[in-house]
Amino acid sequence: MASCSAATATEEQPTETLPSQKREDRLRKFRELHFKRNEARKLNHQEVVEEDKRLKLPSNWEAKKARLEWELAKDEEKKECAARGEDYDRVKLLEITADDAERWERKKKKKNPDTGFAGYAEAQFRQYQRLTKQIRPDLEGYEKQREECGEDFHPTSNSLIHGTHVPTKDGIDRMVEDVEKQIEKRAKYSRRRAYNDDADIDYINERNAKFNKKAERFYGKYTAEIKQNLERGTAV
Repeated sequence: MASCSAATATEEQPTETLPSQKREDRLRKFRELHFKRNEARKLNHQEVVEEDKRLKLPSNWEAKKARLEWELAKDEEKKECAARGEDYDRVKLLEITADDAERWERKKKKKNPDTGFAGYAEAQFRQYQRLTKQIRPDLEGYEKQREECGEDFHPTSNSLIHGTHVPTKDGIDRMVEDVEKQIEKRAKYSRRRAYNDDADIDYINERNAKFNKKAERFYGKYTAEIKQNLERGTAV
């Protein structure tokens, strides 16, 4: 009988241990999940704070920050070069590759860049530079005119040469050709759309015509059926 009760106790012990192990495993997993949730909550809070800080900064803060960092690095390089007794500009030039130098040289040579319309004064100045760049000096004509005018070639307050200069035929032809090119180019920029006599007149003035064209461009596909019904007289 004693041996039977010992065997029974031995069999009951594993059965009691198994539920307790499962319970410990569940509690351990619950503690891990709880820890991970707190960690995620902490990280989310940190991200929200950082995002709020970024939103409160100016829109160009990243560019300003990069510029300040570049200036600080540049100042540090200048100090290091001064400490070594080297010229900073010379050291920087040694770091420039041939491709970069060639690209910068092309950019420097590019004159009169067209940055778009900024004002009539700027546009007129760009046109003046463009026209003067096309001028090719006529040295033979210059020497000939200098001989004909003599001392009056460099006029003073007592010189009377007004109206005595007669332009050459080649000079007049060049001027006419240049003016025609300017007119042709200007016509391309300010080309007016041709008027269509067969088109329906649904406007009262030019401003109203432009407004109707814009409305047709954006809402024409939605109102096409309504417009057709109104024209046929079958609109409800």
